[in-house]
Amino acid sequence: MTDLAKPHVFDATAATFEDTVIRKSLETPVLVDFWATWCGPCKTLGPILEKLAADYHGAFTLAKVDVDKEQELAAAFQIRSVPTVMLVKGGQLVDGFPGALPEGQLREFLKHHGIEPAAPVEEDAPVPDAVPVDPHEEVMRLRKAIEGEPDKAELKLDLALALLQTGAAGEAEQLLDGLPANLATDDRTIQARARLGFAALLKDAPAAEILEAAIAADPGDLRARHLLGVRKLVSGDAEAGLSQFIEMLQRDRGYGDGLARKSLIDAFRVVEDEDLVGRYRRRMSALLLV
Repeated sequence: MTDLAKPHVFDATAATFEDTVIRKSLETPVLVDFWATWCGPCKTLGPILEKLAADYHGAFTLAKVDVDKEQELAAAFQIRSVPTVMLVKGGQLVDGFPGALPEGQLREFLKHHGIEPAAPVEEDAPVPDAVPVDPHEEVMRLRKAIEGEPDKAELKLDLALALLQTGAAGEAEQLLDGLPANLATDDRTIQARARLGFAALLKDAPAAEILEAAIAADPGDLRARHLLGVRKLVSGDAEAGLSQFIEMLQRDRGYGDGLARKSLIDAFRVVEDEDLVGRYRRRMSALLLV
C-alpha cells in the first residue's frame, strides 16, 4: 500500500518496528494503522490516513501493519479488531482508537496531541555531493602553505584542526598554545580544545576497525561503543559519534557512572552543526525521561 509517491507512509514489520516506529517517534510522532486486506472499513480509513500524512508534510509518519502478516505485532498491541489506530510519541504508546473515523475527527485527534500540518518542503535542484577532504592530505597542504606564510596564525589554527582529525593531538595542542590572543578565543579554537579532551581518551585505544568488529560480535560492548564514538567524533564524523553515545544511553544509561550522557553533553560543545545537536539533544532528553 506504500510507494515512493508517499514518503511519509511505510509498511512496518516486527523486524523493523523498533527502528522505524519506536526510535523514529523520538523525533516525529508515528501513527500506526493496523489493517487487513479483507477489512471493509480499512479500505475507507487507509486512504484518508495516507492523505493526511501527505497533507501534514512530515508532521507525523504513518506506519501500516497488515495484521495477517504481522500477527506478532498485532498480539503485542492486543489488537482485537481492525482497523485500529495507535499513536506513538517519544518512544511511548500515548493514545489510539478502534474503527474508521471521518477525516474531520482524525484531524481533531491529531490536533489534540499537538500535531499540526507542517509547511511543505521546497525541493531544490540536486547538488552534487562534495568530495570529502582527506585530513592527511589537508595536513600536507597546510604545512606547505605555512612554509610560504609562516606568520599567518590562521593557517596554524587550520593545521591544528586538521591534525586533530588525523589523531596527532600533541602537535595540535602545541599549535593551539602558540596562537595569538585574538585567535585563542575564536570559536574554532574553543571547539578544538574540546576535541583535545576527546582525543586524550584515544591514547592506546584500538583502531576503529577493531572497535567495529568488537561491536558486531557483541552489540552490548559499551566500552567499544564509547571509544568508537570518540574516534568518529574526533575524525569529524559527528553524527556517527553521537549515534554511538545515544546507543549506549539506550542500552544502559547508568554505565560508567552516566558516561553516555556525559559524552553527549561534551560532544554538543564540539559539534558545529546546530541542527544535528538539536536533534540529538531531543533524543537524549526523550531517553532520559522514559
